[in-house]
Amino acid sequence: MLTDPISDYLTRIRNASMAGHRVVNIPASNLKRQMTKILFDQGYILSYKFEEDKVQGNIKIALKYDKFTKEPVIKRIQRVSKPGLRKYAGSDELPRVLNGLGIAIVSTSHGVMTSKQAKQDNVGGEVLCYVY
Repeated sequence: MLTDPISDYLTRIRNASMAGHRVVNIPASNLKRQMTKILFDQGYILSYKFEEDKVQGNIKIALKYDKFTKEPVIKRIQRVSKPGLRKYAGSDELPRVLNGLGIAIVSTSHGVMTSKQAKQDNVGGEVLCYVY
């Protein structure tokens, strides 16, 4: 049994990118699907595919690497709000990651979005992770 599925999701992406894998398979959930769409929209992953089966489904993520140096595009992916210590931020307290070069993924009452979108919509929420 997993106590923190989001940490497992982030760890699988981190491990696969550090090992140089092209594709990573992750068990699916609605929150993970939203996070995957955000990572794709922000340009951190090459592509993704949702595979449905009888129970849960899988997410296939094609990781993105630099063309010349072959280094992963995701330098760091870090869990912020953990099951033992949740981190919430109001719309005026949302974090800027790497002075605006990275993103913070936030779970709000309007859905999962980046901190920039949450600031524009004037909503706060739980800060799930930082990506840069």
